[in-house]
Amino acid sequence: MADILLIDDDTDVLEINRKFLTGEGFTVHIADTPPKGIDLARKLAPSCIVLDVMMPGMDGFEVCETIRTFSSAPIIFLTGKSSEDDKINGLLTGGDDYLVKPYGLRELSARIQALLRRASLQPVPPVNANVLTFRDLTIDKLAHKAFYKGEDLYLANREYEVLLYLATHPNQEVTFEELGTALFGVYSEDDRRSVMVNVSRLRKKMTVDYVLENMIETVWSKGYRFIAK
Repeated sequence: MADILLIDDDTDVLEINRKFLTGEGFTVHIADTPPKGIDLARKLAPSCIVLDVMMPGMDGFEVCETIRTFSSAPIIFLTGKSSEDDKINGLLTGGDDYLVKPYGLRELSARIQALLRRASLQPVPPVNANVLTFRDLTIDKLAHKAFYKGEDLYLANREYEVLLYLATHPNQEVTFEELGTALFGVYSEDDRRSVMVNVSRLRKKMTVDYVLENMIETVWSKGYRFIAK
């Protein structure tokens, strides 16, 4: 049976849904924070994702947008909001279905099965694990290059390494220490300046377009965030 990933900050709801869906024959994985959910979605490549909307830090819509940068698995939103605008927002950010709380567990299971049947009828496009794409930005890991609208950004090695690391952690806060360790192998506070210089050089190469320029966001006194929408 299919692998299901449940992402919800309510651990009681997670456990209830996990037990029921396991009894239905699914292999169920759970995450109680958005970063954990994104990480598991990337590592496990689940067949379907059940995603709560109202969560601290990142809401379900933001999580969905991030997951859609690397996964086409069906996503069902769970939410207490029932307005048409909320449903439309969920679909526009990449969701496939929308279930309003309170809901029945049998209905949840039925909707998962319906989405899995629909997905099985669609041709699966080949996935190139060596290429990352964010809107018009393409990062080619084999060529060690980045392109924007097909044009080479001509990044130096360190600039490319900064972009690649941030892009593989989309919409997540990456600290100076984390980025510095990835770049240099070890990190001390003296390395912060080097990290900032490399990010600054990368940003200069990204000033060719307003959208591209604003993909790297500074998290004040902490580090950076790669904005993937």
